[in-house]
Amino acid sequence: MDNLRKFINKLKNVNMSNWLKTNFGLYSVRKKVFFLSKLAGATIILFYLIVEELPINSKFGFWIWFIVMIIFILGIDFLLGRFISEPITSINKSAKSMSQLDFSNPCTVNTNDEFGELSRSLNTMSTNLQQALLELEDANIKLEKDVNKERMLLEQRKELVDTISHEMKTPLGIIRAYTEGLMDEVDEEKKKLYMNIIIEETDRMNNMIVSLLDLSALEAGVSKLNPERFDFIEFVETVAGRLLIDVPDIDFYFTYDLPENKVFVVVDKMRMEQVVENLIINAKKHVKYNGNLDLSVTCCNGLLVFKIYNDGKTIDLDEIPKIWSKFYRSTESQRKGGSGLGLAIVSQILTMQGLKYGVKNRDKGVEFYFMIPVDDE
Repeated sequence: MDNLRKFINKLKNVNMSNWLKTNFGLYSVRKKVFFLSKLAGATIILFYLIVEELPINSKFGFWIWFIVMIIFILGIDFLLGRFISEPITSINKSAKSMSQLDFSNPCTVNTNDEFGELSRSLNTMSTNLQQALLELEDANIKLEKDVNKERMLLEQRKELVDTISHEMKTPLGIIRAYTEGLMDEVDEEKKKLYMNIIIEETDRMNNMIVSLLDLSALEAGVSKLNPERFDFIEFVETVAGRLLIDVPDIDFYFTYDLPENKVFVVVDKMRMEQVVENLIINAKKHVKYNGNLDLSVTCCNGLLVFKIYNDGKTIDLDEIPKIWSKFYRSTESQRKGGSGLGLAIVSQILTMQGLKYGVKNRDKGVEFYFMIPVDDE
């Protein structure tokens, strides 16, 4: 009795629907083929017995049985195609596309048998393979960029050495000549003059090397930007005041026009100080004697516009694109001295921050400018 009670309780706990599906459901290809084959055999026998019982002659009954069998066989063939051939064809088509790395044709077999499981496995494999290929492609792109960056660094190092070698020839020649002159010179005033020239050329070489190294670091992406929020008006007053106000040897008229209220921007403050300094030094270098040097900052449509103008010789139109290149010096610039790096550094810093800049000739001189988005927060 106890065993019978346990068996009855076990039957109660069994989900009959799931049990029937598991044991008698057509959830495998083998069961489907088995069912169709048994159904075909049973149907043939059944139709034969029915035809035998019909009150017709045997020849006519045979043809009836034969026609019914043809129709039945075609039906079985349709079911075999529906359950077997079509899933195989679909899976084969998708697998062929995947073998050619074309993942735009996923398997669409959604049955609960082996074909459905194979279809889902192929789709999972396709997704994983596609993801792996994308990651590999990204890695290859990164590797290519690294290789190109390394090649660029090597080229820049070579260019740096060649450029320094070329640019150092003149000041080194001057230093050598005046050093040799010091050895034989007895006039103290001339000795002092020679030493001052040597010091000036040494400072010039030092500034050139520092600027060139800084520019090379910017171009190679080694030097990173550090944006911060600050008042640009106070910033310009400080930089311009240091370079233009109360300078003892000033030989031009300086004017400025700045907003009375604070204007905040978000850029690299240290690098922008280089930009403003280089533009002011460039304007001082080229302003004519007793000419005007004007500095202005205006705000319009969410943009801060910095301008610096100097009276003097205008720039030839074919030279304007070249002035931003390192070591490019026009005839006027060569006469006034300079390394030819200041505007190249300005261009590189502004470009790295995505800021618009430029230069244009005016009636009596040249105006440089750049723009920064205003931060209103």
